[in-house]
Amino acid sequence: MTISVLLADDQALVRMAFRSLLGTMPDIEVVGEAADGAEAVDLTRRTAPDVVLMDVRMPVMDGIEATRSITGTLASRVLILTTFDLDEYAFEGLRAGACGFLLKDVVPAVLHQAIRAVSSGDAVLTPRITRGLVDRFAQIAPWPREAAAGALFDTLTARERDVFHLVASGLANAEIAERLFLTEATVKTHITRILAKLQLRDRVQVVIFAYEHRLRTHGE
Repeated sequence: MTISVLLADDQALVRMAFRSLLGTMPDIEVVGEAADGAEAVDLTRRTAPDVVLMDVRMPVMDGIEATRSITGTLASRVLILTTFDLDEYAFEGLRAGACGFLLKDVVPAVLHQAIRAVSSGDAVLTPRITRGLVDRFAQIAPWPREAAAGALFDTLTARERDVFHLVASGLANAEIAERLFLTEATVKTHITRILAKLQLRDRVQVVIFAYEHRLRTHGE
């Protein structure tokens, strides 16, 4: 199955480089290029790509607002690409509905895997990026959990909470399986149930949920 991709970046040379790279992947088809967020939203409406590779800092409309517009009304999924390890806007992009976060210097194999994962409904958030988010939000004084969030979290079983905390730490399914002495299939089942109970879309939202509601402590 061919995965259709839209490139959104204000630098023509960057778009050219990614188009050339993606052209070497037989199951990827670039269906359009946008030089700003507004154009990205318009082209997404017209071409309905499976995945939008979205830069954060762009003129007219930035990548965060474009992501919010796309994920709020359209079926396409957004994967954020940025130059900086923890771009000040990246977390807001994830909150806006992006399914993942990668650096622009990502190696081709990882980018290919990420696009395939996002197009199939999974999310991409590397442990390194997650640790950065932990360090950033650990500086913020905790606040009480919202009642609704607490009630949802309380529906998780003890084992689901174990899996929840490890997902929030950025561990991959294989790492969680090894840590908890489970099979990867069992871990996937637990994650599916966690997402359903917490009314979340993917593992990126698990990380956001955990830190917004202080359901995990720094260094845990």
